[in-house]
Amino acid sequence: MTNFIPIFPLNIVVFPGEEVNLHIFEPRYKQLIKECFSDVKPFGIPAVINQQIGEIGTLVKVQELVKVYDNGEMDIRTKGVTVFRLLELIKRIPDKLYSGAIVHYPPTNENGSKLLMKKVLERLREMHGLLKITKPFNKPDEKLSAYDIAHHAGLSIEEEQELLGLTQEIQRQEYLKRHLNKMISVLTETEALKEKIKLNGHFKNAGSMEL
Repeated sequence: MTNFIPIFPLNIVVFPGEEVNLHIFEPRYKQLIKECFSDVKPFGIPAVINQQIGEIGTLVKVQELVKVYDNGEMDIRTKGVTVFRLLELIKRIPDKLYSGAIVHYPPTNENGSKLLMKKVLERLREMHGLLKITKPFNKPDEKLSAYDIAHHAGLSIEEEQELLGLTQEIQRQEYLKRHLNKMISVLTETEALKEKIKLNGHFKNAGSMEL
């Protein structure tokens, strides 16, 4: 399926199913949100990375206009719907301040591996333990997807964009597992180094060695 959508480029990656709160202050995006909310139509958020609009983005819908300020600025609540691939950027639209794009929605497969996801969650919690943080999720483990935990895995925005571009859930699970294994290895080495540095300067047992 291919169609035209208004777009709101941001320096974040939004995943399908994710709820995102936004403060709208630019005139072009105030116009975009007003129209999308009144017409009940979605808009696209492609990630801006290194000042470039990425080819992959997420279609989102406005769930709620939380607050409208006297100057027209708005606080809104949105939710990611599905992933799109940008085919053509349309910078100027007649009578509009915002830009748009012709996009395609790649077919996806949301059936992942329960066993692999269990390993991913174990690794994620191991990493959080090393970082001494606790991150509860609002779903039971068996309901969690790669999208649900991606922002909590320590990915860079470039890596989040790569993950968004994977159309198979099992691919996303495998991507997270490899990333978390790498992160745990780095953190474990860092902890060992910290302990080594702490010992430096302390009195050590100086037993003689037989020659």
